[in-house]
This record gives sequence, C-alpha cells and structure tokens, in this order.
Amino acid sequence: MIIGVPREVKIEEFRVGLTPVGARELAHGGHTVLVETGAGAGSGFLDDAYRKAGAETVPREAVFNRAELIVKVKEPVSSEYSFIREGVALFTYLHLAPNPELTRLLLAKQVTGLAYETLERDGKLPLLAPMSEIAGRMAPLMAAFYLQKFKGGSGVLPTGVSGVRPGKIVILGAGVVGSNAARVALGMGMETVVINKDTGRLQRIDELFKGRVRTLPMTTHAIEEEIVDADIIVGAVLVPGGKTPILITREMLGAMKKGAVIVDVSVDQGGCVETSRPTTHDDPVFVVDGIVHYCVANMPGAYPRTSTLALTNATLPYVKLLATKGIDNAIAESAEIRSCLNTYRGRVTNKALAETMGFETR
Repeated sequence: MIIGVPREVKIEEFRVGLTPVGARELAHGGHTVLVETGAGAGSGFLDDAYRKAGAETVPREAVFNRAELIVKVKEPVSSEYSFIREGVALFTYLHLAPNPELTRLLLAKQVTGLAYETLERDGKLPLLAPMSEIAGRMAPLMAAFYLQKFKGGSGVLPTGVSGVRPGKIVILGAGVVGSNAARVALGMGMETVVINKDTGRLQRIDELFKGRVRTLPMTTHAIEEEIVDADIIVGAVLVPGGKTPILITREMLGAMKKGAVIVDVSVDQGGCVETSRPTTHDDPVFVVDGIVHYCVANMPGAYPRTSTLALTNATLPYVKLLATKGIDNAIAESAEIRSCLNTYRGRVTNKALAETMGFETR
C-alpha cells in the first residue's frame, strides 16, 4: 500500500503522523511511504532520517495525489480540503462532532474516515490515551502559568508556601486526562477535587492516590459548590465520537473567583464550558467575566518530540494492519478498526457522531 504522511499545517502544530522508525517498519513490510518534505522537522525528525528508513520525501501534492492511506495527527483544516482525494482513507484525530463542514466534505468525497479518538480495545481508547496523558499532565502546568497576575490570573501560587494554603483545582472527569491532571496537581501540593459521573472511576482515583484526592459524583450541585473557590478548573470530559456536554454555564462563571483559570481539554470535542472556544498555542487564552480560559485544541503539540514518539508507538500496529490487510478487509476483519470508522462510502458510521450531527448510521 502507498501510505502518505503530510506536514501538519494547523497553527503551531509541530507533531508528525509517523516517526522514521515507523516508516522503516512499513517500508520493510513492502509498503511505499511518502513523507512530505519537512514534515518531521518540528518533532526533530529530519528528511534524511526518513530517507534512510526507506521512505520517500516528496512535495505535498505528491503525498495527497499518490497515497491510498493518509496518516496524520490532526484533522484536516480548510487549506487542506482541496488536497483530499475522492475515496482516500484518512487515519488521524478527526474530532468531527464540532466540525460539520469537515464531516460534509468527507461524506461528499466518500473518504474512509478513521478516527484515532474512537478506536476502542477492551473498553479503552488506546490511540487517544497517550495524547490524553500528555494533555492531562500539561493542564495544571498551563493553568499555573496563567494564574500569574500579569497574565490575567488571580496571583495565587498553586503550590502555596509556608503558612499560606495552596491553590485548589477542580477536575471534571476521571479518565486518562483527569487522572493525569490529578497526578500533577498533587505533585504541586494543590488541594485536588475530581468530579466524575462514573463512581467506579472515582473509586479507582481513591485507590490510585490513596485518599489524597477528594472525589465527588457528577451533579450540577457538586460542580456549583466546588468551582466557587477553585483557582483552577480542568475540563476532562469525553464522549467518544460525540459532542461534549456543557457542565459549566456562563452564569456559573459569575460565582467563581476572578482570575481563576479554566483549562478545557475537551474543547476539541466542543468543550464542557459554555464559554469555551478553540484557541491556538500562539494565542492560547481569553477572558470571560473575569475568568481566564485556556482552550488550546492541540495541547500535546507544544511538546512534539514526546508526543510524536508516543503517538507512533500507539498507532503503528493499526497502520500496519490497514496497509497489510487493505482498508476494506481491515474494516471487515477487525472490530478495533470498525470502532474507529467515522465515515465510509458517504455515510456516517459512528453512532455518537451521527446522533450529534442528526445523521442516520448504517
């Protein structure tokens, strides 16, 4: 199979869909790997490393025109739409629920849309997990930076100091993002609260952190009570394939401490805060009603070397499966591949996405 790896063009996105080691594995399997010139530079992987691995480095047009399977990191942005060829397969983080324009494009061009974020194995999301781990660990760190007064924050040092209480963080969601955010927050010495719908996950948080994290079931009352004196709030809620529910309304912001920081990690699926909107690394924050919002939709892109290595570790077995079996055979034979199928032959195939978009599945 011919596999194409284009350079990411989303603002401040430095990750790449495949490392040279991944390219070598595919090339040794008899596949042709086309890597756009300069695609790996932001992650520290130069063209020569790809060529030594057996890949071809080619212009952008050649990647899209020749490849049967496009392997990316982020969803195509508008400047890439014209490059997407009819009937091609696309394997990437698609996040289609808040993006009807891209969804319609994939349907119109009958693109086989395979989304990392919905691939399921044994009840888990193995391709989302490594980036969620990084985003979760980043969230308290980014929030701590923006708590600085000159950045618009309240001026509270999250760690506290002798004789002064540390800051308080409220984490909405106890999955991979939430548990990793709690890990870092505890390491910073913060008062840490995790709120989650599934009490089984809360029990795991209790066991993991030996009772040092306060856990609460997800209710509007609990959220309202806890965010009033919070210095940091992390939105870590996920509906695989679907739009994230709103948990914090604009009205709730009025009860919060001025200068508190919200990091809405779930913004790439619509966000769990009513006032959230996607931002970029070069312009990451905005203020609504005195509350700082950090809503970067590709947080792990800030650490592209680590992120690219972790991502390829997770995705490579599935890229090899798609390339070796062929797209249609892989879909037919692998439940995991079917779980990440979002669009196919002009139809939406993911139930949560279809419900969000108002489409019928088949």
